[in-house]
Amino acid sequence: MDKFQNQFKAVNSRQLADLAQQIKKWGQELGFQQLAITDTQLEAAEATLLDWLQQGCHGDMAWMAQHGNKRTRPDKLIEGTHRIISARMDYWPPDIAQAEEILAESAKAYISRYALGRDYHKVLRKRLQQLSSKIEDAIGPFGYRVFVDSAPVMEKPIAEKAGLGWIGKHSNLLNKDAGSWFFLGEIYTDLPLPVDTPAEKHCGTCRACINSCPTRAITKPYTVDARLCISYLTIELKTAIPENLRPLLGNRIYGCDDCQLVCPFNRFASETKENDFFPRHQLDDITLLQLFNWDEKTFLNKTEGTAIRRIGYERWLRNIAVALGNANKDAAIVAALKAKREQVSDMVREHIDWALQQQAC
Repeated sequence: MDKFQNQFKAVNSRQLADLAQQIKKWGQELGFQQLAITDTQLEAAEATLLDWLQQGCHGDMAWMAQHGNKRTRPDKLIEGTHRIISARMDYWPPDIAQAEEILAESAKAYISRYALGRDYHKVLRKRLQQLSSKIEDAIGPFGYRVFVDSAPVMEKPIAEKAGLGWIGKHSNLLNKDAGSWFFLGEIYTDLPLPVDTPAEKHCGTCRACINSCPTRAITKPYTVDARLCISYLTIELKTAIPENLRPLLGNRIYGCDDCQLVCPFNRFASETKENDFFPRHQLDDITLLQLFNWDEKTFLNKTEGTAIRRIGYERWLRNIAVALGNANKDAAIVAALKAKREQVSDMVREHIDWALQQQAC
């Protein structure tokens, strides 16, 4: 981005402030609920990340330790970066089955609310690119790059410093007026825009998220051990789920929302207006057996364009097998597990055998 940075030296602070406000207006017109701007200084976040990695809390996510300090020093990832435009977009779908009711029905499948519709990466990246194009139309060529959870980017510390919210005790970003049911995306740019005020923390003495975590993955306020987190176990982990943790997963087959469901700030959350985030194929209210009976072709067809597809069919079956083991005893479940047993990989078969043992207890 160096080739563009000198052209903005003659632009005065008032013009830059006006541009920043216009960018935020354009962002809202494109469907973002809020945009804010910050600089690239993330020293505190870097120290926290290094300590977290040192403790091994990232589990098998080796990519978290890669790229040196490019993750916490944006100008090293994209040379010439001076500012970061951080954006958030609500995703809680309207008129969906109540999450708590689904979690209470052991025969139903619980999928994290963010994954029920279209893959957010695609939606946000397209909108951020459209925003960048609007800026370019207004001021001419400038240096930028769009990110949506697609590179070594510290999206939550960036959003916190920009003022979109604060990182809560469950490690998710919280906004006092909008809760936490939203996605984040960024534009790294060489534009010397004025920065916004960082957010203050408002969790106080509340421990609702810590106390609600099924696996006690929130080991202390603001620290999540991924190795215990159900989202990690069902999405990131590529091998067998530790046997001692399987009963704690309940019927959660893709991600976990428990810490957000109990957060008092989510009473202020708004439903999304984005049709792309509405549930597909009744995934907000569907039985485990229905999903377990999908063959791979059906899985690929039904999850096309969604975040779920990234785990692949093998892990999909692994996760559902665990949930079936946790379900109330049912002859239909036993029959389905036995019927699938000889058609799957050794890893999935291990989880099916575990589930059959649980059903027999």
